Amino acid sequence: MIRSELIQKIADENPHLTQRHVERIVNTVFEEIISALARGDRVELRGFGAFSVKSRDARVGRNPRTGESVAVEQKRVPFFKTGKLLRDRLNGHDTGPDDDE
Repeated sequence: MIRSELIQKIADENPHLTQRHVERIVNTVFEEIISALARGDRVELRGFGAFSVKSRDARVGRNPRTGESVAVEQKRVPFFKTGKLLRDRLNGHDTGPDDDE
């Protein structure tokens, strides 16, 4: 699913909201997650997972095309750890609330 599909799905399920409002809400949520990660904060969405930032040390890598050694600088990278509910649903252990009907 891409951002525009998410916005359309939320707009379809909430006819009292315009697509422009839904787009603003989705963009605000994503911007807040990005801002928190940029500050080094952890973002947890219960049942879905947690976003955090991990540091990778500087190292010597290899250019796969030439085999030449390349210095790779220290960097911070985003990391996502799935929540238990998401893992269970992916593995078929939890049918979820929609399947009880």
